[in-house]
Amino acid sequence: MASISAPGSTPAPRVRIHPDALSRGRVALILSLTVFLALAVYYFVGVDQGMTSLFGHNMMIHEFVHDSRHFLGFPCH
Repeated sequence: MASISAPGSTPAPRVRIHPDALSRGRVALILSLTVFLALAVYYFVGVDQGMTSLFGHNMMIHEFVHDSRHFLGFPCH
């Protein structure tokens, strides 16, 4: 397959992924960090209510994400 390039320009180098870049350990680490961050965001946006908060009995987190709760369809009051 030929690539088309503008006159006077050099073609872009081909990028190859090294097999160690996608090792099982690295994939497991990235997947576990992604799941942890997703669950943390889900908790703070969808579950934390102030009274049932794991981080004290204040409404600071609830008020900070209040509009996003309604936008995403989570009931809060």
